[in-house]
Amino acid sequence: MNTLRAFWNSPIGPKTTHFWGPTFNWSLPLAAALDTKKPPETISVNMTAVMCGYSALFMRFAWVVRPRNIHLLVCHASNETVQLYQFSRWFRAQRSTEQKKEEADAE
Repeated sequence: MNTLRAFWNSPIGPKTTHFWGPTFNWSLPLAAALDTKKPPETISVNMTAVMCGYSALFMRFAWVVRPRNIHLLVCHASNETVQLYQFSRWFRAQRSTEQKKEEADAE
């Protein structure tokens, strides 16, 4: 019970935005993970790049803010990973499309 009370009253506990911000922010990497099932042609490379920059910026913020917010850091690291994977899917699809065009032009 003391552990639960200590978490409840901690500077990163459920009574603070240090807890609820990252909790709701998990919707970003979850949505990106669900998008990995969609065709790579539907990926917005601009939005993916923005999300990579956003997550990188907030990973830095989560590390330097006091109290250090590991929950937010892990959330944005997960989002960065999934967004980079989405970008690699888009890049491979673009390269594949270009190769198919070159092969069609060569015929």
